[in-house]
Amino acid sequence: MSLGAVSDITLGGAIATGVHGSGLNYGIFSTQVLEMELITSDGRRLCCSRTENEDVFLAACCGLGSVGIVVTATVKCEPAFRLRETRYSCQLQQVLENLDVHLQSSDHFRCLWYPHTDTAVCFHLSRTKEEATKPSLLQSIYLWIVEYAFGYYGMEFLLYLSTWFPSWIPWLNELFLRVIFAPRRQRVDVSYRVFNYECRFKQHVNEWSIPRENTALALWKLKEWIDNTPGAYVHIPVEIRFARADDIYISPASGRDSCYINVIMYRPYGKKVAYEVYWAAYEGIMKSLGGRPHWAKAYNATAKEIHAMYPNFSKWCAIRQKLDPQGMFLNPYMERILGS
Repeated sequence: MSLGAVSDITLGGAIATGVHGSGLNYGIFSTQVLEMELITSDGRRLCCSRTENEDVFLAACCGLGSVGIVVTATVKCEPAFRLRETRYSCQLQQVLENLDVHLQSSDHFRCLWYPHTDTAVCFHLSRTKEEATKPSLLQSIYLWIVEYAFGYYGMEFLLYLSTWFPSWIPWLNELFLRVIFAPRRQRVDVSYRVFNYECRFKQHVNEWSIPRENTALALWKLKEWIDNTPGAYVHIPVEIRFARADDIYISPASGRDSCYINVIMYRPYGKKVAYEVYWAAYEGIMKSLGGRPHWAKAYNATAKEIHAMYPNFSKWCAIRQKLDPQGMFLNPYMERILGS
């Protein structure tokens, strides 16, 4: 089982929007669903699985909340396990030139690239029988100072100041990298604590998936744009994760092993930050390389573009229309996607 990094979401939302973790041999969360029971727009209860109403099942496993109301879901689980996480920094070029080696060397590999630098931080997570590590009192104090006193409160304050002085951002990115993220660390803990990431303050995010073989090209194009565009000051990190191909009709990983690239712009103390130019450049790169947006995040794409991204989108639309002919489960967002 592979879980996403954000924990405060519902099971229904995770299934409906294609939430994912990272790992060469692990699909999105919906690939772990075995069976669902839906209530359709006419009030019928409809069970679906790989062996019963399979087309409905493949539509509902990433259904955007518009196929029916999911009242039960049976999810394939496994006994609780521990993960050993090893974190270290290296050159982005080294990661991209040896990507297959990184992916094959642990169960769950992900990478963070720090814009305005040439450095990435690799995270290798693998199942282990080792006991959970417990930091000493001094280690706990040190980690709190680095990760909370500076990594949360200090970081947010400095990012707030940078809204008036954007040219500080490359320097701040380097500072945050060196102090908080670059030092090599290793820990063992129960899986959900290692998978989980605490989003400490408000942020804009945008994430698209591309065919895995386009990973390096996408990141070099994004780096080139950031490095050569006057006034392009962007926050850290750019997160790089991976998912195995599946056959769910409108899963971003449908039909192809995928790389997910997530970009971020923070909103320190809720302050508005400019992100639109960055988003447009990023989305242009991802679209040019076969990109598909993460359904649960903000993105710009027309209905025509979305239809062209998924070979089975018309099939998904037909199933959705059959189960909800009156459009009970539609809203302005869904109408924009469907082009209706």
